[in-house]
Amino acid sequence: MIKIIGYTSFALVAFAFNSILCRMALRTGEADAAGFTAVRLASGAVALIAISYFFAGKGTALRRGNWLSAFFLFAYAICFSFAYIGLTAATGALILFSSVQFTMIAVALSRGERPSSLEWSGLVLALGGFVYLLFPGFSSPPLLASILMASAGVAWGFYTLRGKGSSDALGDTTGNFVRTLPMIVVATVPFFSQINLSTTGIILAVLSGAVASGVGYTVWYAALTHHTATRAAVLQLAVPVVAAFGGILLLAEPATSRLLIAAVLILGGIGITIMGRQK
Repeated sequence: MIKIIGYTSFALVAFAFNSILCRMALRTGEADAAGFTAVRLASGAVALIAISYFFAGKGTALRRGNWLSAFFLFAYAICFSFAYIGLTAATGALILFSSVQFTMIAVALSRGERPSSLEWSGLVLALGGFVYLLFPGFSSPPLLASILMASAGVAWGFYTLRGKGSSDALGDTTGNFVRTLPMIVVATVPFFSQINLSTTGIILAVLSGAVASGVGYTVWYAALTHHTATRAAVLQLAVPVVAAFGGILLLAEPATSRLLIAAVLILGGIGITIMGRQK
């Protein structure tokens, strides 16, 4: 039990630290969005190849994974980085994981699932919080950055859904990371002259890619074998909260009343929706 709690806690904190590390690098000018994404995905691929080689043997990185899943992973990562130019760590994580849940619920509806009254109540509550957070007014986050982060959430939602049937999570994740490399090379061409990576920026990107993403995803997969799907979804709702506290403590970001109210509405609504689906 202690091992399960340890694995789960490490993975959720790693997810939150992706937001904190990215924001830390971008807001201080230690890295640009395109450069940070390139180093993040490359270091994640290297770390996962090493882990995959140790656990599964030679050659798994190219035999597993697929190009469509890799595209969703790439789209998530690139939108994630550019969005954090204008968002705090807490707000970005809240928009990201809200969009992930909305995407997964929408796909479930399109596949014929019919929500109960409790699920609809949760959806309405969460949507209200989302609209409240983004509605023009005092201290609302930048619209373009919010759209980019919501797009990152949609991409991550589809990436997650495509991986639910994986028989080799580590091998598929490694293969997907490797397949993002040509995509990020093409994507960085228009920004090549603007790439700015200091030593600190590279270190932050490597920590995000190799540890928070590569190792974090691997540990999460290990933890998932001990959790039901519903419990895993509920646990991930803790990520924006961890990111918020990390942003406040490490980045001196403000804890606005707008963010706190939106967090309660969105996370509460999503929690009700998941509980309603379980019933």
